[in-house]
Amino acid sequence: MERLLRSVKININEKIYVKDPESSDLGKRIVEESILLIHEIGFESFTFKKLGIKIGSNESSIYRYFENKHKLLLYLTSWYWGWLEYQLVFETNSMGDPIEKLKKAIEIVTKVTEVDSAFSHINEVFLNKIVVNEYSKSYLTKEVDAENKEGYFIIYKRLVMRISDMIKTIHPDYPFPSSLASTILEGSLHQYFLRDHFPSLTDCHEKNDPTVYFQNLVFCILKS
Repeated sequence: MERLLRSVKININEKIYVKDPESSDLGKRIVEESILLIHEIGFESFTFKKLGIKIGSNESSIYRYFENKHKLLLYLTSWYWGWLEYQLVFETNSMGDPIEKLKKAIEIVTKVTEVDSAFSHINEVFLNKIVVNEYSKSYLTKEVDAENKEGYFIIYKRLVMRISDMIKTIHPDYPFPSSLASTILEGSLHQYFLRDHFPSLTDCHEKNDPTVYFQNLVFCILKS
């Protein structure tokens, strides 16, 4: 099973990168060290020059893989959503009960992140922190509509649609399945952000974590 998971490749839109970072050791180091550096200093302070020093390579070598740091952030966040999608598909594919299937899906996309040994060059825990803190910067731009047309957000949208379809299976007449599905994903990030920075504004702490909250929220809505 572990060997099977190690063969999994998260496919990212080719337009996001200049050269596939998964195609070389340097590319993987760029991804690995960029996660560590962004987690350490934040996306605003992050530059290719600083990353070049970190990996012991010229700044120009990074530009051979990514046009700019915005594209790098798009790559990292797309990888994260693709990683969640592969877990969701893998763990729910054989489940027959639609209620248990949706509960599992909510658990997968809202639970506390742990390191996945199948991807040795990516620290999923730090990447999750980056997504929580920085993901909105990947789409709150003037170019978002053009980038959406280019398919930059296709993995995220596909993940929303998978959860939306599960909601419709349970409650075919519910009028807001996509809104509810996207609320689960975006809301989970927000609850983790509040827990880390504004703990008095959330009830999602040790016992009532975001998974418990969103499972409760979703099934209360669907029952009503």
